[in-house]
Amino acid sequence: MKIVGFEANIVELPRESGPLGASAMFVTLKLRTDDGIEGIGYAGFTSALVMKALRETLDALTSQAVGSDPMMIEAIGARLLSLGGGGSPSGLVTRAVSAIDVALWDIRGKALGQPVYRLLGGFADRAPAYASGHLWRTYDLDMLAKTGPEIVESGFRAMKFRMGGEDSDAKEIERMRVMREAIGDDIDLMVDINQGWDINTTLRIGRLMADYNLYWLEDPTHYQDYVGYARIADALDTPIATGEYHYGTVPFRHMLENRSLDIVMVDLLRVGGLTGFMKVAHMAEIYNLPVVSHLATEVLAHAIAAAPNGIYVEHMPWTFDLFTTEPLIEDGMIVLPQSPGLGVQFDEEKLSKYTVS
Repeated sequence: MKIVGFEANIVELPRESGPLGASAMFVTLKLRTDDGIEGIGYAGFTSALVMKALRETLDALTSQAVGSDPMMIEAIGARLLSLGGGGSPSGLVTRAVSAIDVALWDIRGKALGQPVYRLLGGFADRAPAYASGHLWRTYDLDMLAKTGPEIVESGFRAMKFRMGGEDSDAKEIERMRVMREAIGDDIDLMVDINQGWDINTTLRIGRLMADYNLYWLEDPTHYQDYVGYARIADALDTPIATGEYHYGTVPFRHMLENRSLDIVMVDLLRVGGLTGFMKVAHMAEIYNLPVVSHLATEVLAHAIAAAPNGIYVEHMPWTFDLFTTEPLIEDGMIVLPQSPGLGVQFDEEKLSKYTVS
């Protein structure tokens, strides 16, 4: 079996909520083999200003995979990262290679008649999910108090909201209090700061947050401050989740060695696709730490279900319009599809509608 062709297009999808505007742009990828199998993937979650460059990078690298055996996923990924430059993994190169990697795993699953999560390890056939497409910093206290219970009523047993935008410690903690009282003590509650605090602010407010049974505190300060994160993780009882901003697998080694985190969060398109994700998941397992996903719900549900230490999938709806179906949620769990490959198909009608030049 050989890769014989591909198709890549830029699409702009409407986005109902979030801090990044009313639309989200992606580069979709269809990778075809001489056996008639088509694997799919996508790149994105980056600035619209560089989407053209991302499309061109994806085109250039995918063309180098044509003629290769799609079952040789490691070999293809390593070669493409090398062709992308000595600084790889980084930036658009890794985002493009990640999309190709996902399409290759989709092909492998379809060729072998197995869902991807089984090929990655097959630890479970469902994975806990937390709601993440709501509860932004723009939500005032009344909106938080109203939306939290609505998310619970929709079937989720966990959710994430955002802090880090207030001008005083008291206002930050008031958001925490309102959220916890609105949803009750039985719901797992996560907070994302998106690098909005310095170390001292994190320690000061983090100690106050301990009274509210927070499941994790995510990315409180600059993602490259390994020593700073080690100070925070050591000082606070609340688990620290970080990792989504890192490219490739090597930074996770440094974070783990420095004990800079308690929960390892991995981004599909920055780490190098499903191949890179599973390497980090197993590295975290060796350190006796759990792993969670960042974005790309329909793909990373496979990775979390495959990892013995996978504990949560981020349920973010921004990509759902790419596909004909959405992830199935039952009792707060994503039920993994049993069809071969990723178990999702592009919605051709929507892709045609949302394709941009």
